[in-house]
Amino acid sequence: MFISLNRQLVGAALATTAVLLLTGCGSSDDDSTASDHNKADIMFATDMIGHHRQAVEMAVLARDRSANAEVKAIAARIEAAQGPEIEQMSGWLEDWNQPVPSMGSGHGGHGGMPGMMSDQEMSELEATTGTAFDQRFLQLMIVHHEGAIEMAQTQQRDGKNTDAKKLAEKIEADQTAEIAEMKQLQEGE
Repeated sequence: MFISLNRQLVGAALATTAVLLLTGCGSSDDDSTASDHNKADIMFATDMIGHHRQAVEMAVLARDRSANAEVKAIAARIEAAQGPEIEQMSGWLEDWNQPVPSMGSGHGGHGGMPGMMSDQEMSELEATTGTAFDQRFLQLMIVHHEGAIEMAQTQQRDGKNTDAKKLAEKIEADQTAEIAEMKQLQEGE
């Protein structure tokens, strides 16, 4: 009887293992779960939310301060792309039981985040209009994008979450293309 019971247990264990293997019970590359993240993912989402918020704030200024239709167009694209990315990263942080950065925490509070404008730089940009605004906007946004690319590359190297790594790749590609476009606009100014 003992041998028979032992065989039944072994058989049940093998059957369970086979079912798990056949149904793909592990996480796949496309299945990003709440537990499938590390500290780098949390830092990327937290920091990039603040970084994107500042870029959106800068882009909004271009609506009524820019004298150049092309600067206004790129600013509108930045705003349209980064707003949804902020929402996406905020959702990840909520799923990971992490705090979502609050709005309006000030520009000086972003410490060593690459490419972030200081409060003084933001105030200077806000006080500028016309061609002077366009030149300063392009200069600051290029540096801002370079900082985001640096952060995205760190995420691709150190992150674990598949979706966060994919977003980092997208940010790097999009912002590299926008830098090239902004540099061309600078040459035309």
